[in-house]
Amino acid sequence: MSEVVVEYPVPTVALVRINRPEARNALNLAVREQLAAAFTAANETPDIRAIVLTGDGSAFAAGADLRELQALDAAGALARRAPDLMRPIAESRKPTIAAIRGFALGGGFELALACDITIVSETATLGLPEVGVGVMPGAGGTQRLTRLVGKHRAMLLALTGRRLSGVQAGQMGIASQVAPDADVLPTALAVAGEIAALPPIGIQLIKEAILRGADQSLDAALAFERRSFQFLFATEDRAEGIAAFFERRKPDFKGR
Repeated sequence: MSEVVVEYPVPTVALVRINRPEARNALNLAVREQLAAAFTAANETPDIRAIVLTGDGSAFAAGADLRELQALDAAGALARRAPDLMRPIAESRKPTIAAIRGFALGGGFELALACDITIVSETATLGLPEVGVGVMPGAGGTQRLTRLVGKHRAMLLALTGRRLSGVQAGQMGIASQVAPDADVLPTALAVAGEIAALPPIGIQLIKEAILRGADQSLDAALAFERRSFQFLFATEDRAEGIAAFFERRKPDFKGR
């Protein structure tokens, strides 16, 4: 059985599910490779407009597989491709939504941080516990978390390995939305469907402006935003959206 399963609840949304329940969806190399392949394929499929990433009821992903790490020396750690395999998720052109129930620890938390939107269960457990086994976050945790919550909160979590509940993650701004356990995946799929109904080029440029602007000066970020805004006036979807508004009907966006 595949350790990553891809489903299509509607034709425009890909649901990527980590399927390793016997290990609480721990991220071994096979899972990472399959996740990278699934996100690459979704990005290359024109009909897919949003991607939801989830696990199961017990875990989103309970971290890296320590059995693999136990056998590594420094050279082996240097050769690991975990950061490279994260790129198709972190650099996805299409919006990504993490639907988190149960554990999202270590590499699992880093997966969530690489997504654009996080829907988190009230009873989920999130954190970066790597320091407790003598290592550190190695797939973006120190950098993405700091950009999200600031230096002092990121230091507290990464240096102590403390765990957060889903409610605490919401209070800290890590969760886009906190939901009861049973509502997490339906909420994530509803958000994905909402995004998928909107103009794909506009969605892509909004995402790009937010991500690029975070690491630029305000002037440079505003200039990029303005150029993206102007570019959209060359699209058919812009004409369709405005026409639909005046005709009081639902727009039919084609991604052109």
